[in-house]
Formats: sequence, C-alpha cells, structure tokens
Amino acid sequence: MADAQYILPNDIGVFSLDCREAFRLLSPTERLYAHHLSRAAWYGGLAVLLQTSPEAPYIYALLSRLFRAQDPDQLRQHALAEGLTEEECQAFLVYAAGVYSNMGNYKSFGDTKFVPNLPKEKLERVILGSEAAQQHPEEVRSLWQTCRELMFSLEPRLRHLGLGKEGITTYFSGDCTMEDAKLAQDFLDSQNLSAYNTRLFKGVPQDGKPCYEVRLASVLGMEPALHSEMTSKLKSYEFQGSHFQVTRGDYAPILQKVVEHLEKAKAYAANSQQEQMLAQYIESFTQGSIEAHKRGSRFWIQDKGPIVESYIGFIESYRDPFGSRGEFEGFVAMVNKAMSAKFECLVASAEQLLKELPWPPTFEKDKFLTPDFTSLDVLTFSGSGIPAGINIPNYDDLRQTDGFKNVSLGNVLAVAYATQREKLTFLEEEDKDLFIRWKGPSFDVQVGLHELLGHGSGKLFVQDEKGAFNFDQETVINPETGEQIQSWYRSGETWDSKFSTIASSYEECRAESVGLYLCLNPQVLEIFGFEGADAEDVIYVNWLNMVRAGLLALEFYTPEASSWRQAHMQARFVILRVLLEAGEGLVTVTPTTGADGRPDARVRLDRNKIRPVGKPALERFLRKLQVLKSTGDVAGGRALYERYAAVTDASPECFLTLRDTVLLRKESRKLIVQPNTRLEGSEVQLLEYEASAAGLIRSFSERFPEDGPELEEVLTQLATADARFWKSPSEAPSDQA
Repeated sequence: MADAQYILPNDIGVFSLDCREAFRLLSPTERLYAHHLSRAAWYGGLAVLLQTSPEAPYIYALLSRLFRAQDPDQLRQHALAEGLTEEECQAFLVYAAGVYSNMGNYKSFGDTKFVPNLPKEKLERVILGSEAAQQHPEEVRSLWQTCRELMFSLEPRLRHLGLGKEGITTYFSGDCTMEDAKLAQDFLDSQNLSAYNTRLFKGVPQDGKPCYEVRLASVLGMEPALHSEMTSKLKSYEFQGSHFQVTRGDYAPILQKVVEHLEKAKAYAANSQQEQMLAQYIESFTQGSIEAHKRGSRFWIQDKGPIVESYIGFIESYRDPFGSRGEFEGFVAMVNKAMSAKFECLVASAEQLLKELPWPPTFEKDKFLTPDFTSLDVLTFSGSGIPAGINIPNYDDLRQTDGFKNVSLGNVLAVAYATQREKLTFLEEEDKDLFIRWKGPSFDVQVGLHELLGHGSGKLFVQDEKGAFNFDQETVINPETGEQIQSWYRSGETWDSKFSTIASSYEECRAESVGLYLCLNPQVLEIFGFEGADAEDVIYVNWLNMVRAGLLALEFYTPEASSWRQAHMQARFVILRVLLEAGEGLVTVTPTTGADGRPDARVRLDRNKIRPVGKPALERFLRKLQVLKSTGDVAGGRALYERYAAVTDASPECFLTLRDTVLLRKESRKLIVQPNTRLEGSEVQLLEYEASAAGLIRSFSERFPEDGPELEEVLTQLATADARFWKSPSEAPSDQA
C-alpha cells in the first residue's frame, strides 16, 4: 500500500454545504440567474482537469462512465462480488470522491498526489467487469489502459505538482524549466499580455533557437476572425534569441458551454451592471482577452450588494509553479444578511482601521475605495477547492484604481468550524474546550480582517507607460532605510509577475498578519459583538489557531526539494517563526510522547504576552512586508521571506523532526458535497445529497445529465491532442532553458 500521505483515508470527513434556506428566499428570476451561472461555473471547472496532470481528464472520464452506468451502491456490490473487501470498496469510493472534489488526482490544498488505496489488479477487475465496460468495452478498456499506470505511480517527480525536476504540471509542457517560465514571463510583460489565461508549450528548436507556444484560453481558435483587441497579438515573435508563437483556443469546447450559459444568465440579470459584466466575460472567454475580463470585473465591482453574487474566470495562481497562471473557478452564492451587517460595520470603520497599520500613510492607497463585503452561502463553487473567504479581483491595476469586493463564505466556514475534540492535535488539554468554543467566532473575525484590510490594504508604487509615477519621488521615504524610494513597478509589471514563485504565499502572509494585528483592536471585536472576557478569549484563540496552523503547515513542506506546496500554509509557518523569534516565552513548540506511545508535540501561547511581545514583533514584520511589496523590491522580499520559510532541524524546535510527527498525526482535509440545480419547466429545483463519499459521487453523476458522455469525449480529445508534451512525465528536464 502507498505511504499514508498519498492516500485519502476511508474515514475522511465529508460534509454537505447547506444553502437550502438562502436558496428558498430567492425569487424565481433570481433562481434562474443563479442556475445558469452555476451551469457556466460547473462547465468551466472541467478545465481544471486539463490544468492539473496529464492523466486527470482520463481518470475523470473513466469514473464518470462507471458511475453513470452503476450508482455507488451498485458498484460497491459489484466490487464485493469481484472479491474486494468492504474496506477496499470504500477506498475506491473515497478515491473517486477525491478526484471529483479536487478536480483531478492532486490535492487542491498542498498539491500532493493521491492514489487509490487498493491493489491495482483488484481495481482493474472492478472496472473491466463493470456495467460500463459491458456497454462500451473498447472505450472503458482504452481509458483504463491510458491512465492506470499514472493513476498509481508515485515516482518521485509525480508525487507533487511542480515545474522541471520538482514535479508535474500541465500549465507547462513537460520539458519546461523555471528558466523557461521566467523567459516566457519577460516576453508576456514585453507585449503587455497577462499570463492568467495561458499555458506554455516548448516546441522543437528552429534555427538553433528555442521555440515556445503561448496558448490563450478561448472559444475562438486561429481561424480568421473579425478584428478584436486580441487578433493583433496572435502571431510569431522573436524575443531574446527565442521564437514565441501566441495562439488561442485552449479549452475551446468547454468555454463554449460556459459562454452559452452566461448568455442565458443575461436574460435574468438584476441590473445593467450585471448585464455588462456578463457581456464582457463572454467577450473574454470567446476572444481570450484578459482585458475584457478586467472590464467585466469593473462592472462586477460596481454591482453593489446583489442578492445573487458570482465571479468566474481564470482567477487564482496558487497552483502555477511560477505563480502567474490562473486556475479556472466560478462561484455562485446568496447573501447571508445577519453576518453581512457585521461586515458592513467593519467596512464603515475601514478607513480608520487602516491608519492603525504599521506603515506610513504614503504606503497606503491615495483613496480607500469602499468595497462590498458580504457573507454568502455558497450554492456552487467550481474549481479544485473551496476557500473560506475571497478578496477579488486579483488584477493589481483594478485593485489600486477601481477597488475590490470581499466575500466571506458562511456555509463553508461552518464546515471549517466543525471540530471533534478527540481529533484536536498539538494543543494542551486545558486549551481544547476554549478552542472549540471560540474557533468559529475568532475565524469570522480573522477572515473579515484578512480579506478587507489584509488584501485590501497597501499601495504599489508604479511608473506607467508614459513615465508618470503614482507617488512623489521627492517626499516619499522608505521607513526601513530612511531614504527615498529606489525601486518600483514598471509598466506591464504586476505583483504576481514580479514576485512570481513567492507572490501568493507572501501576500497571504501579509493578510494573515494584518488579521492577527488588528484583532487586538477593541473596536473590531465590538463590531463582531465581543467585549470583556469574551473578546480576550477570541483574541487568544485566534492567535493560538494561527500558531497551531503554523505547526500543521509542515505537512506541506517537501524536504527533498526544500520547497513548500501550499501558499496559505507556508504563510502560517512564517508567522509561527516570527512569533517564536519574538522570544520571551510568547510561543513554545515542545516535542512530547502521546498517550499511544508515539511522538507528539504541544503548542503553547502565553496569552499575557500577546500584546507586550507579540504585537511589536508582528508590527516590525508587517512593516517590512509592506515596504518591500510597495517598492517591488524582489531581492529584499525574497531574502526576508525565504529566511522565515526555511525548515531546518536546528534546535530548539527541530522542525524537520517535528514534520514527521505532524505527518504521523495529520487529519485529511474535509471533502465538501455541493448541491445541483435543475431546470424543470420554468422552475429551478435544488438537488441535495448526503454527506458521504457516495453522496459526493452522486452529485457529480447528476451534474451533467444532458451531455455527460459528450463532455468526457471532449476532455479526452483535448488531453490526447496535447499528450505529446508529457510523453515521459516521470523524466525531469534539465535546469537549462
């Protein structure tokens, strides 16, 4: 059997998203709007399979065929008849649920591969003897033969997502290295093209020069088309001794489905902002234009307080090993009015609270653009995983000039709150009951501060294409050096493109640190209804939760590559290191032996030292983070961040040894079952499913009732067309471009 870190355990937690009441309160028109947006999101989410691993589309197609022919209970009975044990049957269902939940065979949180926890020969018997194989023997056998080796393989390079020798990714062809990625980013910057909706494929050299294809995601391909802002970009280029060809049409049949449902949603839009937003999204997905998506995002920002909230596109860059390409995601959600009222009070106090942050006013935006901040109950969230909160759009230029929106996903938070005392690791016994009582409320506070005043704060110093600066070069002083500003962002440069591999984690660390820092403010806690002893408990549990999360983060560190696989968890480890470095017994991490005789550890936080010791340490760290970000000082930013992110076995903590303890006692991330919507006549019905691996599988089996087989054919055709780029995925390219 595989190492425990590469399987999903049979007792993995599975929870259902509860949005029944919020959906019930929607009007018939709002339900139709939500339905078509949900359909667009689910179709687009299939692109994530093609953004993850070479085998993911085939595994998805195979599983979908199996469960369309036999539901989970029927397939379980068939598997038992084939000689599998109950445990092996459950392991197969959990694996299938994991593939659906992560939209691929790599965990969305940590980017680690997971494989079936049963022998390959037994799974083969189940598949080839299934009802699906009886109905379509050649197709099922072909799918199995295509993916069976990679489904189970744990060769070193295939254990994690990564670039070059560090792992596998389908954002880049298999022979690309980090040097290729850097060169491609420089090329994209030179042409003022965003990497968000691209993939990079390295071709056969011409004239002794490397050749690259930059492929944009779009419905349209390279056929002659009416002039648009994109057609002039679709051509060959010479750049720094290399050939670049910009093409489009990636995921075309999938995006066509997205566009069809966005068109249908337009008919039920509540206002002109929503109509114009959808029109620009349609243009973006049709033409491959990020500029059109930015225009749509501007209308989205202007659409204040909608009953049905949504966002869709190539959004988060966490899983691109270089940190620039966006994974497709789409969400549709309904407003939770009670919690939203608290967030509105936080927004009203934001300008005052921004002044509390430990950097000069010149490092803050010239004008705080008051955002929407709502608590939402998710109806649909497509992609590889569901966050607890979002601050979008991610486009730096829009965030600086147009603003942003903050979203807290209430019914997702409710799943995150669910904590069993016996599964609470690394805490003192006297902390556990307090932790369980206040984890939820403290997380509400942290998410609110993280999204609104973490991601929503700070200014980037920019010189535009005309040479004009958005700051006064003469008067603005760097508080860390006492000198004038020496570096900034040039036209075309963004936070992601400039800080690349550390950008996501660095920004998450800054936002988390802002949350910890500002939760000490009594005004903030009063907004959320906490005063006196309760307020102090919320602060304590919020800080304790962060410190414990820093220890748990070690699961996502790979010693062999000296690299982190998850931006949020790396950020939390960095904060743990900062607080440990503060000294004076503020935080201690002590190895122990558990009641079961196996290695264990305990995290302690001295609540009496949070303000006198923890706050000044966090203040110094936060100021450095912001100054380095504002000035675009990549070298300084990397030096600071990578120092704290380093994992060694140096005493007293001995983090590499502690990592073994964390892996020994880790709890797998919960799987979330989402509902479906179905149009019956002119009415939209909500279809809900049980909180189990079988329920999650059923939700996907019923997600595409009209065109499931067609979609599976599309996915395998798209994967096969590009399969040549990963002919030997276990063989790592050299580090030279």
